[in-house]
Amino acid sequence: MIIGEVLNKVAKEKGNKLVASCEGQKLSYQQLEEKSNQLANGLIDLGVDLEDMVSIFLPNSIEFLIAYFGIIKAGAIMVPMNIMFKSSAVEYILNNSEAKVLITSKDFLATIKECNLKYLKEIIIIEDEKIEGARNLDDFFKWDKSSPSVKDLSKENIAACLYTSGTTGDPKGAMLTHHNLIFDTQASIEHLQVDEHGRYLCVLPMFHSFAETICMLMPVFLGATIIIMKHFQPESVLKVIQEEQITFFAGGPTMYMALLNVRTRGEYDTSTLEMCISGGAAMPAKTMEDFEKEFNVKIVEGDGPTETSPVAYVNPIDGVRKIGSVGIALPGVRVKIVNKEDKELPRGEIGEIAVQGDNVMKGYFKKPEATDKALKNGWLHTGDLGKMDDEDYIYIIDRQKDMINVAGMNVYPREIEEALYKHPKIKEAAVVAMKDELRGEVPKAFIVLKNGQQATKGEFRSYCINQFANYKVPKKIEFIEELPKNATGKIDKKKLRKREELVYN
Repeated sequence: MIIGEVLNKVAKEKGNKLVASCEGQKLSYQQLEEKSNQLANGLIDLGVDLEDMVSIFLPNSIEFLIAYFGIIKAGAIMVPMNIMFKSSAVEYILNNSEAKVLITSKDFLATIKECNLKYLKEIIIIEDEKIEGARNLDDFFKWDKSSPSVKDLSKENIAACLYTSGTTGDPKGAMLTHHNLIFDTQASIEHLQVDEHGRYLCVLPMFHSFAETICMLMPVFLGATIIIMKHFQPESVLKVIQEEQITFFAGGPTMYMALLNVRTRGEYDTSTLEMCISGGAAMPAKTMEDFEKEFNVKIVEGDGPTETSPVAYVNPIDGVRKIGSVGIALPGVRVKIVNKEDKELPRGEIGEIAVQGDNVMKGYFKKPEATDKALKNGWLHTGDLGKMDDEDYIYIIDRQKDMINVAGMNVYPREIEEALYKHPKIKEAAVVAMKDELRGEVPKAFIVLKNGQQATKGEFRSYCINQFANYKVPKKIEFIEELPKNATGKIDKKKLRKREELVYN
C-alpha cells in the first residue's frame, strides 16, 4: 500500500468528519482527499514525474497538510524546509534535492529571491494574490478531484526526503519510502494504543519528522482530528487544550518546561489530556515528574532519528514505564548496542545504538559514502550513545559528538545536566566541551536561572563537586538569559560550542 491509498480509504470512511482545523480554518477528510488529488493532478500536469522533488516551505497550516499529501500522491518526493532557515540553507537544500517545484508563502519570497537556484522551475504560493513568477495554490483546486494514476508508483518508492539538522556538516537528505512511513506510523499506533476518537494538538513544526509521523500521519491514518497551531506560545497552548478538549499532545522537553513555567497554568482546564509524548531530546527526570504532578497526565518518552521515520523506541503504555529510558523498540523493530568495531555489547555496557527494521531509510540522497557509513551490515548506526538493560529498555546516554573527552576519560553531558536540573534555582542547563591545554577538553555549563533567583558560579561548582568525580565537574560556568534552541525547541548545542570555538565536523 502507498500513502495516497491510505488517505483514500480513510476519507471514504470518515467523509465530512473534521481532519484538521487551524485558527478558524477547517478541513474535512473528504476535502483533504479531493484537494490533495487536485494538487497532485496539477503537479503532474506541470511535468512533475515519479520521484521528482517538490519542496514545502510553509509554517504550520492547513495548506501544509494538503501540500504534503498532494505531492506524495503525484508520485513526487516531499521535501520540507525549516521555516527558520536563511537563504544559504534554503539554497543548499533546494539545489541539493534538485527540487523542481516549491510550495511556499509570499512571506518567504524575499529569502527565495536571494538564492541562486539551479533546478527550480515553479513557485506556488498559498495566498490568492497575483505575484510575478509565482502560481497560486487555489488555481490547482480546479483540476480533477479523482486520485491520480501514477505509473510504477509502489511502496518502495521514496515519499519524503527529510534533511537532517546538519550538526556534523551539511544537512543530509534522509530518503524515506512509502513503506517506511506507513510501517512506522502503524507500529506507533499499535504501540501507543491510540484510536480515532483522539484530538491531536500539532504545535511541533510540521516540517519536522516528529510532527509529520506523530501529529499528521498517525491521526490521519486513524481518522482522528488534528488541531494545528502555527506557533508555540505556552499560555496559548494551554488555552487551546482547554477550548478544543485536546487528548493528545506531543512536544520536546523544553516545551514541557515552558508549560510548567506558565504562571497562570492553574486557570486552565487540561483534564481532557490522556497522553503526552516527548521526543527529540532527553527529558530531564525532574521536568517529567513536575509536569505529571502538575497536569495529572502521563508523559510517554520515546525517540528515534529522522532516519527511522522517525520513531524507533517508546516506553510502553501497558507495562513498566522507566523514567530516563526511551522505552523499548517498536513492534517489528530491532535494536542493539555496538562498539567501535561494530560488535554487539553485553547488556548494561555503553556503545552506539543501532536499529534495524522496515522504518529505516533507504539512504541519504546523493551521499553514498555517508549512506554506507550509516547503514553498515544491515543496521542503521544512529550516532547516539546508549545502553540496554536486561528487559530491553533503551537508555540514550548522549550523542557521540556531544561526549567530552577529559584526558582520555568519557564525560556525558546529560549526566551533569540531569543533576543541574534538580537544583531548585536552575530553570535550564546545558553542558558542552571547552578546550583545555592540559586535558584536551573539560566540561562547561551554561545555566539559566529561574525568575527572581540569584546565585554564584561557586555555588553551582560546589553543588557539582558533591555529586561527581572531579573530572566531571564543570570547569567553567556561564549564566545566560536564554539557551539557543532550534525550531522544535531542542537546545542547540552547536551554537553553544561556537561560543567556545568548538565547531565539530
